[in-house]
Amino acid sequence: MNIGENAPDFTLKDGSGNNWNLSDRKGKTVVLLFYPGDNTPVCTKQMCSVRDNWADYAATGAEIVGISTDSAASHKDFAEKHDLPLTLLSDDNGAVAKLYDAKSWLPGRSARAVVVIDKTGVVRHHQVQPVSLFRPKDDEVLEAIRKAQKDVNG
Repeated sequence: MNIGENAPDFTLKDGSGNNWNLSDRKGKTVVLLFYPGDNTPVCTKQMCSVRDNWADYAATGAEIVGISTDSAASHKDFAEKHDLPLTLLSDDNGAVAKLYDAKSWLPGRSARAVVVIDKTGVVRHHQVQPVSLFRPKDDEVLEAIRKAQKDVNG
């Protein structure tokens, strides 16, 4: 996965069991937040931090989604328990994590990664955390979103 390449399309189930397709989001900046698992200490902190900074994320107009290998039912419970405003997608076989070079050394999990896709479907930011104990900083993700939008809009 290289910056400047077209983002590979995929379809995953959300917490309600509905299909979520990347190709349906053309014309919109999309942020993929890969994380190892629901209800784990660092992942919970990461998703709750996104929740706590939701006004800043929403102000960008980007669609923010979390992706892990947990089930749609697990995502539904996790989102309800922590009042998470973002869509969580179930990559139960890890195929999308592999597609986006976010495969973890932990069996059956994705790595912690941030991918920003611009409104034309091009990857503008791709960062994988080498150690899953550290979560991405919200201000850095927000800056990557703004930069992707500026790069496309000129």
